[in-house]
Amino acid sequence: MGLVTTVVRCALLAALALAPAHAHAQIFIASSPDPPFAIGPLTIRATVTPSLTPVDLEVRWALDVPPGRSRAGIEQDIFLLWPGEVTNPRGPAAGDKALAQYVEKRGFTVVGDGRLPLYAQSIYAEGVEAAPRPVGEAPFVTFVQDSHALGLSPPATWIRIPWTPQMANVTFMMSLHMRAGGIIKPRNLRWFESVFTGERHQFSLSFNEVRDRPIFPMYAELRDRAIHLADAPAELVVHFTQSDHLRIEQVYPPTSIRRLSETLESTEVVSLFMGSSDGITPQHMTVQFGYFSRLQGLMIVLIPLLLLSAGPALGPAIGRAMPGLLARAKARLHLGAEGGRSRERGVVLTPDMLDRIVPGKSSREDVVRLCGREVEEEERRDRPGRRVLLYRGWRAVPETRRRMKWVATVEAWEISVQEARIEIEGDVVRDVQVLIRRSRGPNPEPPV
Repeated sequence: MGLVTTVVRCALLAALALAPAHAHAQIFIASSPDPPFAIGPLTIRATVTPSLTPVDLEVRWALDVPPGRSRAGIEQDIFLLWPGEVTNPRGPAAGDKALAQYVEKRGFTVVGDGRLPLYAQSIYAEGVEAAPRPVGEAPFVTFVQDSHALGLSPPATWIRIPWTPQMANVTFMMSLHMRAGGIIKPRNLRWFESVFTGERHQFSLSFNEVRDRPIFPMYAELRDRAIHLADAPAELVVHFTQSDHLRIEQVYPPTSIRRLSETLESTEVVSLFMGSSDGITPQHMTVQFGYFSRLQGLMIVLIPLLLLSAGPALGPAIGRAMPGLLARAKARLHLGAEGGRSRERGVVLTPDMLDRIVPGKSSREDVVRLCGREVEEEERRDRPGRRVLLYRGWRAVPETRRRMKWVATVEAWEISVQEARIEIEGDVVRDVQVLIRRSRGPNPEPPV
């Protein structure tokens, strides 16, 4: 039976590696309905290093009891519902069978268990007495929901925090330490971006987010036991170590605060202050960031300096090459919904124009009026009274292939070079001769 259970757990954990990732959140649950206290102050702090995993987390809190109400008789275990898989930073430890049975009775499948270290710290102590002291361990179980309709859910963790006397003492803060995966997700980048600036990642942390599987079924059953935030400081915090190799691109929401740590060396801190509310209001914080190596940091600085210093030398070369590059792009690329436009230079006489020039009837003025005054004129001294009107021109028609709606490439150009000789005697046309040469090439220019 134990072997079968182990195999099932391994299979489920393998499937979880392929399951979609969700934002991480947490919510406190009391043992009894309508708990007589709130959570506050509260700090949920994550530490991110260049290795990215694992992410060490500390949940630090105190219980806030309304003024005038006695702290006697409020003793009860507190539960923390965490979406995601957690582990003990000090190593594996035996779990709590009763906690696993509680989850399994609700139709979930347990895929892991263990215990997390629990500490208490006096806020007024000094010196050695001010250090956090171990006060026990918090058992946990990691579970999933397997549905025929929705498939396998992401993991969630149910943590039981046993009651300690320090929880009822206003001079103590409680602290729960854990390691969590899935908080950092890689972002897709082009390969050259990764080479020069390093990989990019997204860190996500939230509080009171209960809409995802399998968190919502647990919350829906125990929502009358949810512990609200007190009117006291509460924040989500992430420490990025080695900030001299860190680049933060975006922080959401804009109300989040970025600053250098006052106590930790080379550490940048991003924090979000959370306000109290009467209901369960999700609070989200997202940071897009990346770590870069020493070489990548040098490249970011040196490449712009090299380009700047090479500017005077590269400028003339680029200036000489630019007209040719632009002409080549203009010859090979067409933008617009219609096909490529033809290009022409000089005067190209159409068949209709040539048909209207009738030898023996059309006059020189008729020809100039019809064909234009951009004409060469030949005259022979040995044959006075006889002249030749010479019209030269060429036309290039593109053969295009549509790539996208507004972009087409030019496969080739059909080029026609025309030379029309109109012989005139006196003032009357005597003969019309037209020479046409056709060619096909990559450029819209006539062959030499």
